[in-house]
Amino acid sequence: MALTFDPFREMDRFAARLLTDGGAQRSSSWMPMDLHRVGDRYVVHVDLPGVDPGSIDLDVDAGTLTIQAERTLGAAEGARWIARERPAGRFTRQLSLGPDVDLDAIHASYEHGVLSLTIPVAERARPRKIAVEQRSDASALTDGALEPEGAR
Repeated sequence: MALTFDPFREMDRFAARLLTDGGAQRSSSWMPMDLHRVGDRYVVHVDLPGVDPGSIDLDVDAGTLTIQAERTLGAAEGARWIARERPAGRFTRQLSLGPDVDLDAIHASYEHGVLSLTIPVAERARPRKIAVEQRSDASALTDGALEPEGAR
């Protein structure tokens, strides 16, 4: 097997080493996510491949949801790495939730390397219909509802 030198790949690796801590990428780019709204709830999907579900930690404090997860890469004792491109370590991502969600009813599940969160919209922030009451003209006049201001 012949190995060739690729200067661009070496520059990518050098830049990655500068931006990481001991090979563990700490940025949110390792935790890509999708967020959408369906009816009266928000749905978040966060990619966390290879993460032990027991290492996932979710906290809500002052309207900020913090997601922490740890990924370890195992190798046999004394192994010599030929390529190591998958990040390992403890990762953190924060989402600002705002006042219109029900923080007490957030639901989380983890399946096939994807953390799924369901965040319900608070009852007070849900769209609602307002009924229009139909009144006869005579009752409206006696209630003073149609009188111009200052006519009373």
